[in-house]
Amino acid sequence: MHNFFSKIIPVLLIFVLGIILRRLKVLSKEDADKFLNLVLFVSLPALTLNSFQDVVLSFDYILLPIIAVIEIISMLIISHFIGKKFNFHRKRLGTFIIGASIMNLGFALPFFIAAYGSEGFALATIFDLGNSFLIFTLVYFIAMKFGNSSNNQDMYKKFLHLPPIWALLIAIILNLFHIRLPVVISEVCSLLGSSTIAMIMLSLGIYFSPKLINIKYVATVIFLRMGLGFLMGLLFSTIFSLEGLPKIIVIISSTAPVGYNTLVFSTLENLDKRFAATLVSFSLLLGICIIPIMIFFLK
Repeated sequence: MHNFFSKIIPVLLIFVLGIILRRLKVLSKEDADKFLNLVLFVSLPALTLNSFQDVVLSFDYILLPIIAVIEIISMLIISHFIGKKFNFHRKRLGTFIIGASIMNLGFALPFFIAAYGSEGFALATIFDLGNSFLIFTLVYFIAMKFGNSSNNQDMYKKFLHLPPIWALLIAIILNLFHIRLPVVISEVCSLLGSSTIAMIMLSLGIYFSPKLINIKYVATVIFLRMGLGFLMGLLFSTIFSLEGLPKIIVIISSTAPVGYNTLVFSTLENLDKRFAATLVSFSLLLGICIIPIMIFFLK
């Protein structure tokens, strides 16, 4: 127990530090954007390349992104049906649907690294491959459909420009052919990747701003994303006979809070931005309480 909390508590303290630094006006949301860009383009790809060197891939791991895809498609259908029952205006319905569907695996990632090391990170990244693919294709298409955008960007092109995706593909190829990174490159990746937890949690702390509106609708989205998501994780990990760490990764990832891309897409496509910000903030607060507890008991 002591070893577990000695790893998780520092992660939570970095999150609190982000809140404090924002309130002291030492850091701003613009700084958080820069941190997350560094994570996206530098530290996360480096961590991916380095972490996959010692992971033994198996058929169970191939199922992880497939489960993520099935879960998101299921959630899109369910949330669209429920949102229609609430008689939302078009923009709020769009935010409701994408908020319930996008898993915030960037939030869960530091906890996976702290609790399960490089193997936990690698499996979470494989699961996120399916999550990210749908986020930047089908989910973004839905955000455009409910927004006012005439943007005809090729979503597949945008997806293929994501550095973590390329890093994951390269890492998998190197792993399958038993090719190790040169020592110097491995050390550079190790140094850059070690900053991932700090930058993600600082950014989440900076962004955190809970302002409660429309509690009934907020609670519904959070229940769908985290409550129903948890049940889906249990269901699909059982259907596909997952065991051990892959099963844990699926269950916890499926229970992840509302993704930050809910706010990003709502802003880009002129959906209900205030509703999106409320969803992200309160689900994040709940996630901070639930995810470490789940990791402790599942571990």
